[in-house]
Amino acid sequence: MSPEISNQSLLFLVVFVLVPLTLSYYYQLGLNKGIIWSSIRGTIQLFAIGYLLTFLFDLPAYIGIPFMLSVMITVASFHARKKGKGLPSVLGVIFIGLIVIEVGVLGLWLLFDMIEFTPNEVIPMSGMVIGNSMIAMGLALERLKSEFKENEGRLTAALSLGAEPKEASQIIIQRTLGASLIPNVDKLKTIGLVQLPGMMTGLILGGVSPIMAIKYQLVISLSIFSAVSLSAIYITLMMYKYFFTNKMQLKHMEIDQ
Repeated sequence: MSPEISNQSLLFLVVFVLVPLTLSYYYQLGLNKGIIWSSIRGTIQLFAIGYLLTFLFDLPAYIGIPFMLSVMITVASFHARKKGKGLPSVLGVIFIGLIVIEVGVLGLWLLFDMIEFTPNEVIPMSGMVIGNSMIAMGLALERLKSEFKENEGRLTAALSLGAEPKEASQIIIQRTLGASLIPNVDKLKTIGLVQLPGMMTGLILGGVSPIMAIKYQLVISLSIFSAVSLSAIYITLMMYKYFFTNKMQLKHMEIDQ
């Protein structure tokens, strides 16, 4: 494998953007601007974070790690919040959840000597945990809103018959959690068979022995699996209550889908 990708070679990646762009245009999906903007934004972000990480890795751990984790959690909270638009206190709930999950996972890594408290180990691995937790919370919020909207009549009927909000929402909670967790379960089932994990592949390409790379991949894969599960359960159980009033009636909120 070539040790370095030239700038000219990198330019040919435009072809990979043109494929979905063409499909969007042909089928009139209305995603043209989003595809172009996401591609440009993603490229700029990656180069920016590359230079930032080079700087952060040279900083003392007690400065670089808290700084970068704070940025990651804040950005992830605001991004996941978009999926819960219209729900009260959603930003604070997401922010607190991400902090608790990240601190818990990082604490276990350090407690069992899985990684060292250095920026070049903590920041990349924490980024994967926070990013996947953000996606899980977003999916759960989106599904929760959709389920409450579709089942408004059934919920109102259940409440009028004396059911408490938790009882009336039981099926919705189960469906939301299932929809949020199934992709993660499927991903873990096919790991190494359908797709080679990025971290393991990167370590092997970087010269680390395959066995050591697999150990690191196991650490991050199972950590993400646990973090995603906790994120989906946490945000669902915390937010379903906001669909009800103090008098145990269904709120009629203006919620964007």
